[in-house]
Amino acid sequence: MIILGISAFYHDSAAAIIENGVIVAAAQEERFTRKKHDPGFPSNAVAFCLEYAGTTLNQLDAIVFYDKPLLKFERLLETYYAFAPRGLKSFITSMPVWIKEKMFLKRMINEELVKLGYDKKKPVQMLFPEHHLSHAASAYYPSPFEKAAILTVDGVGEWATASICLGEGKDITILKELRFPHSLGLLYSAFTYFLGFRVNSGEYKLMGLAPYGDPGSADVQRYVEIIKKDLIELKEDGSVWLNQDYFDYATGLKMVNEEKWEALFGFKKRNPEDSLDAVHCNLGLAIQRVTEESMVLMAKEAKRLTGADYLCLAGGVALNCVSNGKLQKSGVFDEVYIQPAAGDAGGALGAALAGYHIYFGKERIVDWKPDAMQGSYLGPVFSDLDVKLTAKKYKAVYTHYEDFGKLSEDVAKILAEGNVVGWVQGRMEFGPRALGGRSILGDPRNAEMQKKLNLKIKYRESFRPFAPSVLAEDVSEYFDYDGISPYMLLVHPVAERRRHPLPEGYNAADVREKLYFLRSDLPSITHIDYSARIQTVHKETNPKYHQLISAFKDLTGYGVVVNTSFNVRGEPIVHTPNDAYRCFMRTEMDYLVVGNYVFSKTEQPEWTERDNWQEEFVLD
Repeated sequence: MIILGISAFYHDSAAAIIENGVIVAAAQEERFTRKKHDPGFPSNAVAFCLEYAGTTLNQLDAIVFYDKPLLKFERLLETYYAFAPRGLKSFITSMPVWIKEKMFLKRMINEELVKLGYDKKKPVQMLFPEHHLSHAASAYYPSPFEKAAILTVDGVGEWATASICLGEGKDITILKELRFPHSLGLLYSAFTYFLGFRVNSGEYKLMGLAPYGDPGSADVQRYVEIIKKDLIELKEDGSVWLNQDYFDYATGLKMVNEEKWEALFGFKKRNPEDSLDAVHCNLGLAIQRVTEESMVLMAKEAKRLTGADYLCLAGGVALNCVSNGKLQKSGVFDEVYIQPAAGDAGGALGAALAGYHIYFGKERIVDWKPDAMQGSYLGPVFSDLDVKLTAKKYKAVYTHYEDFGKLSEDVAKILAEGNVVGWVQGRMEFGPRALGGRSILGDPRNAEMQKKLNLKIKYRESFRPFAPSVLAEDVSEYFDYDGISPYMLLVHPVAERRRHPLPEGYNAADVREKLYFLRSDLPSITHIDYSARIQTVHKETNPKYHQLISAFKDLTGYGVVVNTSFNVRGEPIVHTPNDAYRCFMRTEMDYLVVGNYVFSKTEQPEWTERDNWQEEFVLD
């Protein structure tokens, strides 16, 4: 039985295909179109999935869309009615789009599928599970647990903004929901907006900014109290009630009532390129603390309702790695599993799995370790011919290695000498994280590496932290953690013995002073609060990446490298060798490794293309 799952028309469109319950392929549309968070129908991703599965649309057993559009329309109408006459402008703006497109979504999907060769005269079963059920399925079915509580938290699906479910065998039972307009995800997005970052894109920046707040500051505690007193009511079960007098997302065209927020917190909304001051950092820390508290309370409620020993997480808020780390350390559950494509892209996979196990009633067999996601290396792969054609196109100069072991040794030396390396190997990752398939790498011991990567390679804000990729067997050597974290979704502290003591007055220093203090012997991956967003690298799922880091360890004594996604600010992660070479030449990256081919910047012909990535990609 072959089932195609699709998510589209909001953000992070994607497609995924499964065969007899096994994941065959999955990819986000943005990687093909080069348009970050592309919300359009995922034609390219669907075509890739079909090709990889060796099938056609009319040979499928079902096509499953990740939510119920008519329920969303019902929520929209009821919300405008409840808030009337407020929101008239938004109503007039959005209704024509809904009536023209979203109301007739099934017809739109069919029209797009016809362009891909679908014959409507031989229709395939089309299913529409609810949004949060798709999220729950994406986390539970690939997990290694026979029985688990499932917590899904995001902005909003149809009506639900969070859900607690029980996964047992092939079945998922929804036990409790939080409903729109009350939403932890929308609350976090509101602060993302107020602090000058793009909603549905910049939430991870807010998470990275929060540690720059002064944890001992009276302002942080005051902001927490303001949030709980004026903006929300945080319930014992972790649910949040949002005071709609301060928010505009339900019926307006922006997230918050700016005048009321500015009066509440005592400073103006930050614009995207404005400087970051102490008030911004402290407010970021305050909302991060509230988010963590809510998530732990929700987990406790999930434990109470299910009695399960294990927890599965999905939804956009499950990408908050700091909160995940705190939840894991809370000990509410024995183990926590997080879907690596936790946002809407993962809904495509969850939709397909829900169709297989729930609609068709197929049994679930758990016989994998550590999960069924195959390291999340589920996207397209390239051939040697693709690399050679790219080199020919740009008259690029390269060195080809017959022996990958020798390549690993040479690249390890290149990294140890302080160079930045673009690394493209095997199948592309599914989800927002680069995991050694489409990565930019550096030496974590290098004190200048974070600054170099941010300002000369990624062209992004200097405060942004970088993640370590560490050999799974060595993780406790460097971090206060001895488990696995293959998907870079957990934040844990750097080991105490590797830290440097903070100077007097450190917490009161400004962002720049904090940023460039050497906090450990791994300065490029140690965040302001001594934390790190860890990726454990496993020989079973990515043997080439494991081999490279092992070679780096043999050379330097450190089994860890800096890993960031292979892209510039505002660009999706690179997909093809062509994407990789263009990004390589338009930045100050030193080397590019694609398969067994190594390109040195100093040997390349002058880049004469009159393109500008700042114009090509919308800055996030």
